[in-house]
Amino acid sequence: MTTTPPDVLRCAYAELVVTDLAASRAFYVDVLGLIPTYEDGERIHLRAVEEYLHHSLVLRQGDTPALAVLGYRVRGAADLDLAEAHYRALGVRVQRRPAGATRGIGEAVRVEDPLGFPVEFFHDAVHVERFTQRYDVHGAGALSRLDHFNLGTPDVPAARAYYEDLGFRVSEDIQDAEGTVYAAWMFRKPTVHDVALTGGDGPRLHHLAFATHERHQILHICDHLGALRRSGMIERGPGRHGVSNAFYLYVRDPDGHRIEIYTHDYYTGDPDNPVITWDVHDHQRRDWWGNPVVPSWYTDASPVLDLDGRVRPVVPRVQPREAEVTVGADGFSYTSPRNGFKLGEQV
Repeated sequence: MTTTPPDVLRCAYAELVVTDLAASRAFYVDVLGLIPTYEDGERIHLRAVEEYLHHSLVLRQGDTPALAVLGYRVRGAADLDLAEAHYRALGVRVQRRPAGATRGIGEAVRVEDPLGFPVEFFHDAVHVERFTQRYDVHGAGALSRLDHFNLGTPDVPAARAYYEDLGFRVSEDIQDAEGTVYAAWMFRKPTVHDVALTGGDGPRLHHLAFATHERHQILHICDHLGALRRSGMIERGPGRHGVSNAFYLYVRDPDGHRIEIYTHDYYTGDPDNPVITWDVHDHQRRDWWGNPVVPSWYTDASPVLDLDGRVRPVVPRVQPREAEVTVGADGFSYTSPRNGFKLGEQV
C-alpha cells in the first residue's frame, strides 16, 4: 500500500525525562539560558530566544533519564491525517492525541516509528513572546533555536531510507571504501540537518542540538561552566566539525543527556544541493582541527521510551562500528582519498 507522508517542516521539540528537576533547571536555564514558558513540580517547558512556539524542550521529572518524544512540525492540519494513515500502513503503534495533551501543542499524531523512536507530528501550537530583540534578557551565551536531533540506530541505510520516504534529503554522510554507511545527516529546513542518523546500538538519543549566532556565545558557556567549577560537564570541544562545518560544543546535563551547542553551518535549500561523502578513516570529518574524540562519544547515549513510558530494549549494531574503525589501529589520523593528504606530509 502506498501512502502520502506528512509534509514535515522541521524538528520542533523534544521531551527528556530527568531525575532532579531543580538540578536540570539550574543547568538549562541558569547556564544555557533557555527561557521557561511554563513550569510546575513535574515539568518545565523551555524555549530559546528566537522561538515563538510554546516550547522546544520539555523536562519531565521521572525515575529513569530517557528520551520521551521527538516532535516534528508539519505544514498544516491535514498532514495529521496523512501521518496517521502513513504510520498505520507501516504497521507501527499510532496514537491520535487531542489538543493540549502536551501543554502548548495542538492536536497531534504520536507514533513508535520503524526505528523504535517515539515521534510526534503536530501543526498547531500556542504562540508566546519571541525574544529576538529582548537583548536586555539575553545572556552572553544566548541560544537561538533548536537545530537538530542525533539518533543512534543499528541500521543506518534502513534508517536513511525511512527518512527519505518522509521527504528528508541527505546533506552529508560517512562511508568506507566498501560502501558501508556509518552516519547520514538529513534535512527538511534548509540547513545541514534536522536529524542525524549515527550507526550504533539503538534506538538511543545521541544528542539534541541548539543553535547560536556566534562562536563567542559558545565560548561564554565554557567560561560559565568553568566559573561554576562544573567544567566536567564539557564532554567535547569547543571545536569545528568537518561534517557540517559547524563550530560546536558538547555538554552533558546532570543526568548525562548530551546537548550540542552549534553555529555556522551552511544553506542546503537548493534542489541540486550536492551530497558530501566523508571517508570513515578521515578523522577531520569529526573535528576539523584533528582533536581526538573522547571514548564516551561512541559509548554513551540516552535510552528512549515507548508510548507506554517503558524503556525500549537496545538492538546491537551488526555492521562495523565507527569506533572500531577510527580508534585503535587507525589511531586519530587524517586521511583523505580525495587528495592523498596526511598530516605531516606536503602536497
